[in-house]
Amino acid sequence: MSNARDEFVRLQQVTLSYGRGERVVHALGETNLTVGKGDFVALVGPSGCGKSTILKLVTGLLSATTGWVMVAGREVGAEPVRVGMAFQNPTLLPWLSIRDNVMLPLKIVPPFRQEYRAKRKTEFRDRADALLEQVGLKGFADKYPWQLSGGMLQRASLCRALIHDPQLLMLDEPFGALDQFTREELWAVLQDLWMTRRPTVLLVTHDLKEAGYLANRVCVMRARPGHIVEDRHVDLPRPRTIDMTYEPDFVSLTQRLRALIVSARADDPLPAATGEPA
Repeated sequence: MSNARDEFVRLQQVTLSYGRGERVVHALGETNLTVGKGDFVALVGPSGCGKSTILKLVTGLLSATTGWVMVAGREVGAEPVRVGMAFQNPTLLPWLSIRDNVMLPLKIVPPFRQEYRAKRKTEFRDRADALLEQVGLKGFADKYPWQLSGGMLQRASLCRALIHDPQLLMLDEPFGALDQFTREELWAVLQDLWMTRRPTVLLVTHDLKEAGYLANRVCVMRARPGHIVEDRHVDLPRPRTIDMTYEPDFVSLTQRLRALIVSARADDPLPAATGEPA
């Protein structure tokens, strides 16, 4: 857990329910979570346990039924916070070049948008090109999304999420649609981006190996209603490598996480509720 003075995200006794009466769905049970500034926290658990719901609560896309969601020391939405987001689908605009896709947040997010017209062909262009080079896309800035592979598009998506120096980076299964080898390459890319820029990160993933490789803490959730059953620190040195994932300490970590999820599923005899969030 984080010290109060450096905490950046805090969920205190938060619950979320949909519907009323007999049709009510308790999507998230009482949940407490504190994330320190610059920390990297992964949320894992079975489908329907509320992982993505927590991301939506922290970004203000959903409002808690009870409890408090605090970001940057104030109730969510009260304090302007720069947020970067990346999803399983890169959602790049096909009519824009890769560079222009990456630069989109600079056109929209204050204070950059006030300077966009003056700097889009100089400082902001250089910023985008530097990020693309860092993720291995040097020479592809003028290409279009349909000319790139899935892994390359996801690299560009990470650049777009980071171009405006977000304080909070929200990642919802960003590598879920990629093959194993490409995922592992992008774990190293994301780790490097986090180590050099240090945004506060919340990652939703079903991949326990991915969670252990990337995160400083892994929160295991169970469903119906969703809640956190374990908040485990990942005491492994950085930079981490794929070779480290085969070492006893890492294997022990992923086995422990898997056992918690299997146990949670076995203890819950109810079928998944329709429309329950992931």
